[in-house]
Formats: sequence, C-alpha cells, structure tokens
Amino acid sequence: MGDVTPGMVCCHHHLYSTLARGMPAPPVRPTTFIEILEQIWWRLDLALDLEMIRASARLGALEALECGTTAIVDHHESPGAIEGSLDVIADACQEVGVRVVCAYGVTDRHGEDGARRGLEENERFIRTGRRGMVGVHAAFTCSDDTLAAAAGLAEELRVGVHIHVAEGVVDADAGARLEGLAKPDWLLAHGVHLDRPLPGTLAHNPRSNMNNSVGYANPAAWPGRVVLGSDGIGADMLEEFRLAYARSREADLANEPPQAWAWARAGWELVPDALEDRVRWSYDGTDDPWRSAFTPGIRAQDVWVGAEQVLSAAKPTRVDPDEVRRHAAEQAARLFARL
Repeated sequence: MGDVTPGMVCCHHHLYSTLARGMPAPPVRPTTFIEILEQIWWRLDLALDLEMIRASARLGALEALECGTTAIVDHHESPGAIEGSLDVIADACQEVGVRVVCAYGVTDRHGEDGARRGLEENERFIRTGRRGMVGVHAAFTCSDDTLAAAAGLAEELRVGVHIHVAEGVVDADAGARLEGLAKPDWLLAHGVHLDRPLPGTLAHNPRSNMNNSVGYANPAAWPGRVVLGSDGIGADMLEEFRLAYARSREADLANEPPQAWAWARAGWELVPDALEDRVRWSYDGTDDPWRSAFTPGIRAQDVWVGAEQVLSAAKPTRVDPDEVRRHAAEQAARLFARL
C-alpha cells in the first residue's frame, strides 16, 4: 500500500511563478543573476493582476497536493496588484485544500509608496487573523529604513520575516545589513553568499540555485535549522530532497541522504500543522532516505489534510483539475500578452 507520512512542506515558494512556464523569451538574453531578475521575474510580477494570481496559486497548490505537499510557505510579489493579493493566494490554496503561510515581498524598486503598500498588505492580511509572515524581497532592493520598518512590523505582529538573503553576489552585503535586525523566527531564503550566520531558519533551494547559476549555499555548514524550498519551481519536495542530497554529495563525499532528509523533515518544525496531515505514497520505503534518494517516480496516492481527504487515488476531491489547468492556461495567455 505504500508508506504513510505527514504532509510535506515547501518552505519557500513563489506561487505567482506557476504561470511563467512557456512565457515569451526576454528582450535580452540574461547572462547574470541580476539580469535574470530584471529581464524575467521583475517584468512578470509587474504584469500580474488578481485573476492571474488566483489562477497561478490554484495550479501551484494543486500540483503541490499531487506531490504530497500539504503546506506551502509562500513569498509573493505583484507590484501592480498589491492590495488583497495575499487573500487571493490564501483563498486559492484553501479551495484546493492546501495549507499556506503568506507574505508580500516589500521592496523599494517601485518607490517609497510601493514599499508602504507592501507593508500595509502584510499588516492587513495578518491582522485579519490569517496565517502569514512579513515579506521582504531582499536587502539589496530595500533601503535601511524599509528593512527596519519590516522588522519592526514583524515584531509588533509577533511573526517572522520571510526574506531572500544573499542569493546572488549583488546581495552579498545582506549579512552586514541584517545583523541586529534578524530574529530566530526569520526565514532566510538561499543564503548562498552570506558571509556570516544570522538568527533564523535557512531555506535551501537547490534546483533554483543551480538553475540561476548563483553558487552553492552549503547548508550543512549552517549553524541553525535548515529547511527545503523550491523557489517557485513546483512543490515536489521529494525531488527537492534528492537534488539537495546530490548537490551536497557533489560538494562533499562524506554527505549522506539522512542529512538532506533531515532538512526536508524540518519543514514540520516550521509548519507544525502539516504533522496532522497524512500522505499515502506509491512506494514502501519513502521514509527511508537511503531508498527514496535513489528511487524516482514516488507519487502521492491519498492525502488527508487534517481529517479531510483532499486527494483520493491521486485525484483531488475539492477541485476539478482540468478546470484548474484550463483556467491557468487562459490566464497565462493574458499574462504573456501583457509581456
């Protein structure tokens, strides 16, 4: 019948990126990380509206569920559609049956007014009782005043900050700028070029780091908790575990699968609710890191989120997957036309 485990947790996602597949080529072929941001992601997030965000979040949540991922820690950006965007994402995930922790990535890329509106969206969402963190895009796109304002808001709301940290060399001074601000409840995504340890949890994103050619974060050297994320490339956390193991093995032959599996399991510490969920897998041995590290094609067969079965015989029970995918395709076409 296959192993049964708690639901997997994707600890750093960008659900808005789900519609990006097949997007038109950028006007200039990027050759550096900052050019990838400028030519692809910052063009895409600016073109989003609320209906596109809903379609992208529903599809991303559906794909997560099909991979046995029942909880997502999302980091969102849509400078042209800030107000209400976190509600749209949370509602879309709830429709599918997936847990989500939302944050809006505050940035000064669109001026002081854009940063203010981002902070207000985080505050509005969390004060309504929904589950969230205060999001910050990255230190290099924020002034010191904005970083301090986000840290202060998080402390006031008694939540952590979810922020990209030293993903590329352009943000290499993030450690110095965040020292004294970062707290143990912060979620630090990437940390590839971080020059000092900071309080908080490191979210390691092996596939994304390789895809963007930014380097290796070496999470084995991180002194605190390490979790795994996808950085928006789906939410198949068994696959991320395999990539995390393979990359760590390439860096040091002494690294073994249980270490990377511990990073995957640490997601349950970040989102304890997922421990209440159950996933029946297609394979006996899923919970054995030595076996699952080398066994492709393990899929979720049945999933319960809390007491409710939301995936039965690999099919969602709350939504029509064909309708979700059809709607996403329609909204992707609208998005691509704007680009």
